[in-house]
Amino acid sequence: MQVRRDMIDPELRRRGALMGRLLAARSEEQLRRGMSIPGAVDTWLRRRVPRGLTRSEEHVTRPDGSTLRLLVYRSSRRSGPDAPGLLWIHGGGYATGAAEYEAAGLRPLISGSGAVVVTPDYRLSTEAPYPAALDDCYTALLWLRDHAARLGVRSDQLAVGGASAGGGLTAATTLAARDRGEVKVAFQMPIYPMIDDRGDNDSTRDNDAPIWDAVTNRSAWRLYLGDLFGTDDVPAYAAPARATDLAGLPPTMTYVGDIEAFRDETVRYVEELRAAGVPVEFREFPGAYHGFDAIVPKAAVSVAARAFRDQWFGYAVRTYFAPQP
Repeated sequence: MQVRRDMIDPELRRRGALMGRLLAARSEEQLRRGMSIPGAVDTWLRRRVPRGLTRSEEHVTRPDGSTLRLLVYRSSRRSGPDAPGLLWIHGGGYATGAAEYEAAGLRPLISGSGAVVVTPDYRLSTEAPYPAALDDCYTALLWLRDHAARLGVRSDQLAVGGASAGGGLTAATTLAARDRGEVKVAFQMPIYPMIDDRGDNDSTRDNDAPIWDAVTNRSAWRLYLGDLFGTDDVPAYAAPARATDLAGLPPTMTYVGDIEAFRDETVRYVEELRAAGVPVEFREFPGAYHGFDAIVPKAAVSVAARAFRDQWFGYAVRTYFAPQP
């Protein structure tokens, strides 16, 4: 998909053009170097706790003896034994990002429902390829299950969500949870998820939209999959678009922009979930490129997308429960 300027929502054009010049067609080496966030900005993002929230830190020992760091966000005003528990997985193409970076976006979910949010600082593909990130996210989900009572979380209302690579890891984590039978997920929110490594969808092929294009997408998948990249051996837990059986997955909400690389794989995932009998709420936002709601948060289309997410989350909290095995 070749994206012309007139295809982009007018409110998204200026910021998209600027970010596009900085982030276009990134190679594996450029992804390894990260997004080049200035040190002072990185420090501020990591230290900042959004107003109205509190943050604590937990540590889980991995089988190899290393430590997985978890951040726990909750409302500074509300506490109780019946809060929903949300595992939120940050994005960044599996190669960049940090647990702290998306804290501000969690505030509406927490303030509206009293949810307790656990976000794992999972291993990036630049440190270790698949399955490291998935293992960390699944470990974090088990930790949330095991510590629900201490956190004031309902054990029958554990949810998983995230955007981009976080959406891909959301879909992979819930798939693993279904298949392993150790933990039940009440609902999931894989937002414009990165779930198909093959890059053969019309929206992905030759996509040159701002923020995340076809070249960057290929580089990121190659980093994440390592020697599996380009083979038929990629498992559905690495690229959930390869899953052939979606029955039994939890109720799902997602949205995507209609000019972004992940548009077709998101639509196909939604269609296959519905065909498998999974309740799905989905919206497609015209003129929106990848990450539009975070890049230009005040644009009308971004406000609408976040409102859709927040309203559905409130509905899901009132509606969906899954007792633990």
